[in-house]
Amino acid sequence: MTAIALMELKKKTKDKGLWFWTFLLPIIFIVGFITIFGESMGADSEQLVVQIVPGYTVMFSFYIMISIVIAFIKDRDSGMAARLASTPLSHLKYFLGKWLPFVAVVLLQIVILFGFGVVAYNLPLGDPLALTVLSIGLAFVATGCGMAMAVLAKTENMGIALTQVIALGGAMLGGLWLPVEFMPDVLQSIARLLPHYWALEGFKIVLLEKGTISDIWLSLVILVGFGAACSMVALLAYPRYLRLAKS
Repeated sequence: MTAIALMELKKKTKDKGLWFWTFLLPIIFIVGFITIFGESMGADSEQLVVQIVPGYTVMFSFYIMISIVIAFIKDRDSGMAARLASTPLSHLKYFLGKWLPFVAVVLLQIVILFGFGVVAYNLPLGDPLALTVLSIGLAFVATGCGMAMAVLAKTENMGIALTQVIALGGAMLGGLWLPVEFMPDVLQSIARLLPHYWALEGFKIVLLEKGTISDIWLSLVILVGFGAACSMVALLAYPRYLRLAKS
């Protein structure tokens, strides 16, 4: 498991596309939208920063799914997955070895984007423990969705297309682009069904209201629940993934 994790992490450090999607593009979006809307917000600039920086952090965290899909499809089509299946390595250890590096990437993404927000826009951080636990919950659900998508997608293009739907659709409907209170009632109801919404709501409570873990328990439960459900789907669908690898 450790060898798989280290190999995957080494690949990620050399993936220029991953660095672009994970760090550079979110910063461009953050700067662009704060610049566009900043002058008109005036005294509400802190609320704007807390909406945009965590909002785009949540949105782009789900783009890790693209890298997860590509990694699993390559293992499947190259025969690596089939070879590993013939060894004593359990399915769970294989999953953990592939999964943990992506969790680390998302956590690093959150640290860098929030750090940029602090330096550039005085983003308030609130309770460190609550912020850390919520970030882990976000990383868990984003990578869990990616693992499920990776073993279910028949082709790389299909996986990438579905990732775009989840990332962009979730951002639009989950209130990452526009505060939920400005959306129609029916869309507000839909937003509350999405992990994107609960991640951002948790961050707002911690950053704006100085909330602690006890104040964001519902966000944490929902994020962990979504992540666990997606991870279970990935494990259950793994035999099908192996059949495709051996065909």
